[in-house]
Amino acid sequence: MKNAKILLSGILILSSVTFASAQKKYSKKQIEKLKSEAAAIVEAHKKQSQVMVDKVFSFAELGFQEEESSKYLTGILESNGFTIEHSISGIPTAWFATWSNGDGPVIALGSDVDCIPKASQYPGVAYHKPIVDGAPGHGEGHNAGNPLNITSALAVKEIMERENIGGTLILWPGIAEELVAAKAWYVRDGLFDKIDMCIFTHVGNNLGVSWGPTSGTGLISVEYLFEGEAAHAAGAPWRGRSALDAAELMNIGWNYKREHLHPLKRSHSIFTDAGDQPNVVPSKAAIWFYFRDVTYEGIMEMYAQANDIAKGAALMTSTTMTSRVLGTAWPRHYNKVIAETMYENIKDVGLPTWTEADQELAKAVQTEVKAKKIEGLPTELSELGLPVLEPISGGSDDIGDISWKVPTVTMRFPSNIPGLPGHHWANAIAMATPIAHKGVTAGAKAEAMTILDFLLKPELLTQAWDYFNNEQTKETKYQPMIAADDMPPIYLNKEKQESFRPELEKFYFDENKYDTYLEQLGVEYPTVKP
Repeated sequence: MKNAKILLSGILILSSVTFASAQKKYSKKQIEKLKSEAAAIVEAHKKQSQVMVDKVFSFAELGFQEEESSKYLTGILESNGFTIEHSISGIPTAWFATWSNGDGPVIALGSDVDCIPKASQYPGVAYHKPIVDGAPGHGEGHNAGNPLNITSALAVKEIMERENIGGTLILWPGIAEELVAAKAWYVRDGLFDKIDMCIFTHVGNNLGVSWGPTSGTGLISVEYLFEGEAAHAAGAPWRGRSALDAAELMNIGWNYKREHLHPLKRSHSIFTDAGDQPNVVPSKAAIWFYFRDVTYEGIMEMYAQANDIAKGAALMTSTTMTSRVLGTAWPRHYNKVIAETMYENIKDVGLPTWTEADQELAKAVQTEVKAKKIEGLPTELSELGLPVLEPISGGSDDIGDISWKVPTVTMRFPSNIPGLPGHHWANAIAMATPIAHKGVTAGAKAEAMTILDFLLKPELLTQAWDYFNNEQTKETKYQPMIAADDMPPIYLNKEKQESFRPELEKFYFDENKYDTYLEQLGVEYPTVKP
C-alpha cells in the first residue's frame, strides 16, 4: 500500500484548478471529432475486447482468488505502457495500473472481476449446463467490465499521445466485490486521495447511468466466533461448553429481532463453523452476517444491536465471543455532472444491433427461468437515472465507499439478459456470447468519449467537484466502517477455488487456437431447448 501511495504521489500532480489553464483549448467541433475517433478505435479493437471477455469468463475465479484474471489483465496493460502496482492494500490479486501523459485530470476506471459460487455454465446454452459441476462461474457478469475499461483506456491513450493531451489514466479491479471486501480498504489506505474522478462499469441489460442517491443498501459484513470447551458428547456432556449452542442462540436472537426491523433493512447469515462431528461438543463455532440499510447510521445501529445479541449468547453458554469485520459498503451516491455528460455520449452511441440469434437466446433463457416478461433484449435506451427520492432497499456494492471519496458514476452496459434471478447460473449464459461482446464495445465507446470530455473541458471537473462538495457531502460525511488495523479477509474462498482449479484449467480459453470461447466449447449459438 505504501508503495502504491508513493507511485501515485509521483505521478498525480495537479488539481483541476491548476491544470485548467495549462491544458490546450479545444473547440466543440474538435472535441466531437476526437470523440468520434475514439469510438472508431474502440470499434476497430472489438476483437481484442471479445478475447478479453471470453478469457476472463473461462478463469471463473471467486473473490480474493482472482489470480489468473489479474495476471492476464495486468499483462495486457503492462504491454501497453501502464505501470502496475501489485498487491495493493495487502490483497495479492489487487492492483493499480497507471499511465500518465503529464499534468491534467487524474481519471480512474474500475470494474469488478470475481464470480459466483456454483454458477458454472456453458455460455450460449439456454438451460442449466455446468462446465464443471458445482464450480464457480460468472453469474454476475464480472468478466466483462475490466475488458471494457481496458479497451476504452487504450483508445483514449492513443489520442492523448498523438495530440499531447495531459492527464493520467488509472485502471483498477474491484476484488471480491461479492464479499464487499476491497474498495473500503482502497479508500482507507489513501489510494483515491489524489484521484479527480472515477468511472465504474458494471454489466447490465441496457446502456445507462444515473446520478444522486440510488436504490439499494450499504452493509457491514461481520463474522462472530464463539469458543467453548470440547467434551465427549455422550460420555461427559456436562464438561463441555458448546460454541455451537452460542452461535445458534445468536442466530435465534437475531431472528427474533427481525420482527422489529424497519422494512428497508436487510440481514442474512450462514454458519461458517458448526463443529467437527456429533460426538464431540463443539469447542468452536462461527456465524457470518450481512447487515444492510439505506443509511450509514442504520447500518451501524444494526451492527451494535447484533454485537449485544452475540455477547448475550456467549453469556448464556459460558463461552467467549470475538468478531471480525469482513467487508463493508456505503450506500451509493453518484455524481450529477459526470452522469449527465456521460448520458449525452450514451445517446450518441446507442444500443447494439441485436441479431435474431441474440434475441432467440435471450427469450429462451427468460422462458427457462420463468421471467415475468419474455421480451428478449432491449431495443430502446433507458432514460438517465434520477435521484431516488424515497429509499428503496436491495443489494449493495462497495463502489459506494469510493463514491463518497471522489466524484463517481457507475455506467451499466448491455451485456446480459433482462429478467434473470441474479447471482445465478442463468446470468452467466450471455457473458461469453455476442451479446456480451457487443455490449462491451458499446460501453467502451461511451466511456472513452466521456473520458475525453473531462480531459478537454476542465470546467466539467470543476462542476463535478462543486456538486460533490456543496450538494452530496454538504450534510453527509463519509466515515469508514473498518478500523485502521482491520485486514481484508484474503483467506476466503481459497480452499474452494483450489479444489476446482485443476478441472477449470482444462477449459481455459485458448485464443491462439480458437476464434471464440463458444467455438472452443463446441457450442452452436444459440443452443435452446426444442
